[in-house]
Amino acid sequence: MKDGTHTTGRTDLPGPSCSSCPSGQARVLPPHGGYENLLSFQKARVVYDATACFCERFVDKRSRTLDQMIQAARSGKQNILEGSRASGTAKETEIKLTNVARASLEELLEDYRDFLRTGGHSQWDKDSKEARFVRQLGSRKPVSYETFREFIETRPAPVVANIVISLIHQTNYLLDQQLRRLEQDFLKEGGLRERMTRARLAARQRQRGCIP
Repeated sequence: MKDGTHTTGRTDLPGPSCSSCPSGQARVLPPHGGYENLLSFQKARVVYDATACFCERFVDKRSRTLDQMIQAARSGKQNILEGSRASGTAKETEIKLTNVARASLEELLEDYRDFLRTGGHSQWDKDSKEARFVRQLGSRKPVSYETFREFIETRPAPVVANIVISLIHQTNYLLDQQLRRLEQDFLKEGGLRERMTRARLAARQRQRGCIP
């Protein structure tokens, strides 16, 4: 599985023997759990690491905002992970958790916007040279906090906040695409119960075909 999609190949050969009849199990439980290969998870992990550093450098340790930002960043990352793990057995759960991740990152985005606004700082325009530079950095592979470490750990607060805002936008864009694919897959293939029903019917048909 990659970014919430999977393939279910089938080859129909004439006159199959009983020993060659496939079990259909792979179609009931598709591959799942490869969250580390999801670009959305990789980006969300960078957002979490960057937020942890931002809060350490710029947010009052006694402030509720610190806990809220850390928890929102962690929720974004962890719910992508948990959704991917659930994908093989509960597509509905994967969609739900991915939506939770998206909502958490939106909450975090608003925290950064509040930080800039209340401090009298401007948010970068998406077409500004600074925002384009961050997007260019974000396109590098592999996706890693190391790409942004120098900027996150040395630049002033308004710059770091804008960098993370750009990273959140990148992550949310990927999650929106991921959710569309997940919803399309669910409408097309159904959940585990529907897949099990199809597998049972297919197994009966194969069994009848294998009886001489």
